[in-house]
Amino acid sequence: MKIIEIKLTNELARLTVYLPDKSPEMAHMDIRPGVLVIPGGGYSMCSDREAEPIAFSFIAKGYAAFILRYTVGHNKGYDFSMPFADVNEAMKIIHENADEWGVDKDKIAAIGFSAGGHLCAAVSTMGELRPAASILVYPCILESIGKILAFPVPGLDDKVDEKTPPAFIIAACADDLVPIENSLAYASALDKANVPFEMHIYEKGYHGFSLADRTVYTKAEADYCAHIRGWFDLCVTWLSKRFE
Repeated sequence: MKIIEIKLTNELARLTVYLPDKSPEMAHMDIRPGVLVIPGGGYSMCSDREAEPIAFSFIAKGYAAFILRYTVGHNKGYDFSMPFADVNEAMKIIHENADEWGVDKDKIAAIGFSAGGHLCAAVSTMGELRPAASILVYPCILESIGKILAFPVPGLDDKVDEKTPPAFIIAACADDLVPIENSLAYASALDKANVPFEMHIYEKGYHGFSLADRTVYTKAEADYCAHIRGWFDLCVTWLSKRFE
């Protein structure tokens, strides 16, 4: 595997590129779909459990993966325009290098978690280059959610239009940090714009469950995590059908 670290324009923001090796045993994988991974962290950090574990899971399914560590932080004079510039720059870099990297530029998805889900939805609704599909995991969507983030953010449910890519949405009713009304609002907006989507709302689950397996556990909640962790396979199946 080839790994490339790219510094972005904003200080400390970077894009990590993971390109699986080509092999004559897998000739049909010379050109791969790609997925941009956008970790959560309330715009105050980028969560590790929503970064490499996610990227490597997609790599195992035949994707090239890219992790965006975007501008974050409290009390530094930062605002939403900075991470939004980062995600736009990341998408541009991926598209510009797609041929060299063996990535199908028409099959580049983005996945975001929590605040990273907000950034993923932002590039999907307002981006210069929008992903071909978006995956939103317990996403922040509503303007009102800005009160728990590092800085105010725009609401994105009213930014959905006919150019917004299809979405796969995952959340949990029991999430006591980011209410599911965020996911429901985005789904409703997609429906009104006639944009395809699939949504799975689990009854139980804490905020930040990521893959919901032992690689990312932070709590002893194995019973319902065993159910929730099925979201990833459902997501890959959905995405594969979008990219046929």
